[in-house]
Amino acid sequence: MPLNYRPAAFAALVLVGASAFAQMPPPPPPLAPPGGPAPAEPVAAGEPSAATPVITGRIQRWLLNPNGEVDGLLLADGTQVAFPPHLSASVLQVLKPGDSVQVNGWRAANVPVVRAETLTATASNRSVIDQPPAIGTRPPPPRDPRALTAMSASGRVERVLYTDRGDANGVVLDSGTIVRFPPHVGMQLASTLQPGSTLHAKGWGSRGAQGSALEATALGATADGMRELFAGPGVEPPPPRRPHGPRMPRAERPLPPPPAS
Repeated sequence: MPLNYRPAAFAALVLVGASAFAQMPPPPPPLAPPGGPAPAEPVAAGEPSAATPVITGRIQRWLLNPNGEVDGLLLADGTQVAFPPHLSASVLQVLKPGDSVQVNGWRAANVPVVRAETLTATASNRSVIDQPPAIGTRPPPPRDPRALTAMSASGRVERVLYTDRGDANGVVLDSGTIVRFPPHVGMQLASTLQPGSTLHAKGWGSRGAQGSALEATALGATADGMRELFAGPGVEPPPPRRPHGPRMPRAERPLPPPPAS
């Protein structure tokens, strides 16, 4: 992978990666046939959704993306729950660490992640439901990647984070900082990302009341041995080298002109 990308490349990795779940909304209910029963109304807050109840547990901590948005949580039994970041504000209003929550959604076979459709607080019975946006609704403008802060973090890997397809895309350090990276990096550095191993990272992210998270631009087992992944925002790549024409084989090179007599 080239070491330098334009700022748009970094913005795509952070912003598109942070909204990956939002691009896969659950399918809408089918329309009723003529003369048949009316389609079901959207589930109201406080009522369970039609998705299969997957798990109930106590919230141990929030999971953040580099923009500072909550896009998941860890349960006390180690289960990772993922949801799109556009639900961040609603989830924070209904739930907090230590609460018991029922998660309705889906989990692929042999994947340690539940993709939530509905999160219901057991005590209050209040729910947050992931519903597709209304037709004609414009998505919010993308955040300026230059608003992110240059950050570094180090510590022991406490937990590996995964996508809902089972690909490693981040870790939680024992310091509490979340380090995110693309799934292909997780495959390449699998031995470095084992729980208990030491990890050093630098990149761009944010710190807030819910914690700190960064998108890594370099990772390694030591500070001096960090591997550069890509450039951060505002780093322009070097100018391209001037292309050279094809070299002619020595035997085909034109002979110099004879000296003048």
